Amino acid sequence: MTDPHQAATAPGTDQADLDHRAALAEALGKEVWPADRDQLVAKAQEGGGTDRVLADLRRLPAGQRFENVQKVAQALGLGTEQQRF
Repeated sequence: MTDPHQAATAPGTDQADLDHRAALAEALGKEVWPADRDQLVAKAQEGGGTDRVLADLRRLPAGQRFENVQKVAQALGLGTEQQRF
């Protein structure tokens, strides 16, 4: 459970991180999870992911499965928000 008195966005997270995570989410959609790097890259290509999104997804470790875009963002070193519920 998260602390409702804490900010939802992690310290050091800026608008660029949030925008980039949104671009990841838009390119990947909701149906791909859980997925590994290769599945995510393929889905982003189908979903019209930007060059930056595709390059970042290709940096993910091989053989690891990701449960959601939050886990992908964390693996990429992007700031993430607390889960509120």
